[in-house]
Amino acid sequence: MSADDKRLLFNRGNQLWHTDSSFKFVPARCSLLSAREIPPEGGETEFADLRAAYDALPEERQRMLEGLVAEHSIFRSRALIGFTEFNEDIRRELPSVPQLIVRRHADSGRKTLYLASHASHIVGWPVEDGRRLIEELIAFATQARFVYRHRWRVGDLVMWDDRCTMHRGRPYDDTKYRRDMHRTTVSDEINSVERERAPGTAA
Repeated sequence: MSADDKRLLFNRGNQLWHTDSSFKFVPARCSLLSAREIPPEGGETEFADLRAAYDALPEERQRMLEGLVAEHSIFRSRALIGFTEFNEDIRRELPSVPQLIVRRHADSGRKTLYLASHASHIVGWPVEDGRRLIEELIAFATQARFVYRHRWRVGDLVMWDDRCTMHRGRPYDDTKYRRDMHRTTVSDEINSVERERAPGTAA
């Protein structure tokens, strides 16, 4: 694709730390990514363990984060890379959604952070204060001690749990080389804020 192709510009947002579909009311449960064609250099994928990051937070910070809700929007993450060319139909189809910053993983019972470049601000906070907190948490959770980098080979299939993981693609020369990756994403069952409100469900 040419350097000014809108699809290319939009897809570069995947180089930001994110959690698949966190901008949807019911976000992703897990994702699968397979490599069909890869560039000769660059294009790796990094994964951050948000359970380990939560465990490493001081107890005071853990208590402060409990119950905080962030608004997530695809328009926030794409604005960070300078992409704002969405028509009004798309904007109506994808309103911002609330997601708890701290969730309890439904299967393991472990608490985990829930972060993404899609997270715009903290509900009830001044916007800039909320964004500063989100940036601080993402920087903390993406320290080398919490991150695995996958160097792709053709035929690789990687699966991960979006409920407790962030990931990002690393840069490569996308005007010169193809990177053909096939992704499958499985939706979760319920929005995390609604799960907290529903009787008889896990916290």
